[in-house]
Amino acid sequence: MKNKELRNTSAKELNNKLQDLHKKLAELAIEYRTKEVKNVKQISAVKKDIARILTIQREVEIKGEAK
Repeated sequence: MKNKELRNTSAKELNNKLQDLHKKLAELAIEYRTKEVKNVKQISAVKKDIARILTIQREVEIKGEAK
């Protein structure tokens, strides 16, 4: 996911994507513990995507307070 794509999405869609990513991270963590993950880099990629969404949500929140 790219920042430009995320910034153009609505708050509701961002929340949905965030929930999906949290679920995916939990699944990957379980697979990692049972040694079923084929690509370990997926875990860090999902974490980065979560961080991007949370950052954008916080920026929107700050902009709303500043007005």
